Amino acid sequence: MKKIVKKGDVVALIDSNFRKFIVDTNNKTDKIKGIGVLDPSTLAKKEYGKQLKIGNKSFWILHPSLQDKLQSLSRRAQIILPRDASHILMNCSIESGHTILEAGMGSGSLTLALANAVAPSGKVISYDIREDFIEHAMKNVKKARMEQYVFPKLKDVTKGIDEKELDAIIIDIPNPYDTVKPAWNALKMGGYFCSFSPLTSQVEKTVIKLHKHNFIEIKTFENIQREMVVSAKGTRPSFNMLGHTGYLTFARKVLQT
Repeated sequence: MKKIVKKGDVVALIDSNFRKFIVDTNNKTDKIKGIGVLDPSTLAKKEYGKQLKIGNKSFWILHPSLQDKLQSLSRRAQIILPRDASHILMNCSIESGHTILEAGMGSGSLTLALANAVAPSGKVISYDIREDFIEHAMKNVKKARMEQYVFPKLKDVTKGIDEKELDAIIIDIPNPYDTVKPAWNALKMGGYFCSFSPLTSQVEKTVIKLHKHNFIEIKTFENIQREMVVSAKGTRPSFNMLGHTGYLTFARKVLQT
């Protein structure tokens, strides 16, 4: 059965190099970097899965997946990559209906992954101390049409957390160790703490603080990813390995240790 683009759809355009662009068919004609001048309304009535020509380039047109939304993100700050985001979702047991707090919104990459996981009945509360980061991240969130699940706040998480009974708290700031006490106070019993840190010194200070409070299952991971190049002539590892991004530290709230 054919699936046709309807007026008002948000679509993913993927070029021959697998670069991805999220386009709202409600938008006005504009010049889009990587595509060229495009009237998005002309995408209506096209068939999903087929290629179409825009200028001298060809694009597949598809329903945007979470991966498409993350890979097409407009970056201003360093983002948490999908490989780390997926690890956060699993190790914090994030599910539909949960209420999650993140601190350090950046460009909104993790925000989108969290919102996708808690939808349609949960919510993501996003603290950041920079209003320009919040504005930029929310542009990405709105472009992905996930804004109904995201509630940004201009607030320093180290000064306290307003919300209580949170299912998980994810920290992406330079001093995550200063959030351990307010995080314990804000989490529900059995709720999860996670911090993303590029430096081992940050991890060490955070883990020391976690041990001083009532947290268990304290563990830290580094995710290294290497793609395999598969061809008719044979298979080999890609020369372009995704190396160090940061360390993920997880812990779980209890009453006593």
